[in-house]
Amino acid sequence: MTDELELRSARLLGLAEYTALFNAAYEGYLIPFHLDENTTAAMIEAFDLDADASRIAFRDGGAVGLGNLGVRGDDAWIGGVGVVTAARRTGVGEALMRALHEQGRERGIRRVWLEVIVENTGAFALYEKLGYRTLRDVEVWSLSAAEDDEPTALKVPAAEAHEKVRERRTEREPWQRADASLAHYDDARGLVTDEGAAVYRQLGENVQLLQIAGDAEPLLRRLRSLGPVSILNLPDDDPAATAFRSLGATVVVRQHEMLLEL
Repeated sequence: MTDELELRSARLLGLAEYTALFNAAYEGYLIPFHLDENTTAAMIEAFDLDADASRIAFRDGGAVGLGNLGVRGDDAWIGGVGVVTAARRTGVGEALMRALHEQGRERGIRRVWLEVIVENTGAFALYEKLGYRTLRDVEVWSLSAAEDDEPTALKVPAAEAHEKVRERRTEREPWQRADASLAHYDDARGLVTDEGAAVYRQLGENVQLLQIAGDAEPLLRRLRSLGPVSILNLPDDDPAATAFRSLGATVVVRQHEMLLEL
């Protein structure tokens, strides 16, 4: 029962405890993943997760769920709400969501954003119940590595490429790839052509594409020569999605991007 819950600030948990709870709360998730402490710390910083505004759900003294809230000015983002297996379907998720909304109101937040996997119909129904509306569908893409036969994209400083992206972008970037997220990456790199630009990170053998605008295909050809390329939450009608598709990329997951106006 939700009236047995105690919802407290996420700052009560250290990084190790927080990471362990996050992994337990997402056990059996539709898209399997596992965080280590370094990844958790990087996520907190890049996405501006606010420990004071985020909430941990306790029952009988034990942590049974967590809700993360990223905060940027008038906007907030639900950076993951999860419940441990034994406590699911008991109202914990809804209680956490409502607590995050209350924290947002206390901070003057006007808009709360989130993404939900299309197949996660239970969570989608909860978000609609809470007043969220779907704005667009976004996709996570994966493009395998391949040689670039006719490289035309030039490597440049990330700031130079980012400025060109800002001039040419036609879609609002999702939270994870927004300009405020890019500001946290001191390892970002840039590519430009006469007709487009991209900002990316080289993480070992993998390329994490952060932003792209303009003619995407030559940029993607150059990027995949550096290693397998992935991008989070590209709008399904973004011109870059057509370029990914033409190069044989695959959609890993589709999500609804939703908004609640407080």
